[in-house]
Amino acid sequence: MNIVPDLGGERKSRKASKETRQQQLIEATIDSLAKRGYSDTTLANVADGAGLSRGIVNFHFESKEKLLVSTLQYMSDEYAGHWNAALDRAGPRAADKIWSLVHADFDRRICTKRKLAAWCAFWGEAKSRPTYQALCGMSDQNYQQTFVELCADLKAEGDYAFDPEPMALGICSMMEGLWFRLMMNDGLTRERALAAAIEYVAAVFPRHISTSGVK
Repeated sequence: MNIVPDLGGERKSRKASKETRQQQLIEATIDSLAKRGYSDTTLANVADGAGLSRGIVNFHFESKEKLLVSTLQYMSDEYAGHWNAALDRAGPRAADKIWSLVHADFDRRICTKRKLAAWCAFWGEAKSRPTYQALCGMSDQNYQQTFVELCADLKAEGDYAFDPEPMALGICSMMEGLWFRLMMNDGLTRERALAAAIEYVAAVFPRHISTSGVK
């Protein structure tokens, strides 16, 4: 009887190996950006950080620019997936959604000094790099628009006097500012940053949110 070998498992194994290698290199790029900054990150030190050869880096990404774009895309997708999951978990009420989004921004899975430093490195380059602007800008627009809609809902519910669009901008800017403070390593902790963000939204939406939770 002729036995035809099943190559499906082999193909899956090769695919998984490729994805694993790419993820190793992206993680090593984040490490390098956090340690060295944008300009001093090279394919060589990324390869060293991943424990792989320079040839492997070239095989998967071809150039430093392609590696950096892939890293930014990964971080952007990770962040978007994280806050969208927080929305899904929160339930239908706008106040619960805002409470969940604020906590998500300071979750230890997403808010680390390593990742914040890498974000800062990309933000510093975004002005002169249209690809970075597009990746960062689209993520920011979607995030802020979500807050605009939630602020509009709470304004209608609570008869607040604010304008939803500038209020949403203020909330998003406040949380970005806390991220920068965390990155500067000036003694602010993730827990204190979260507490400050909660104080802010509790002051903005006193009929819906207190420092201890959603009313």
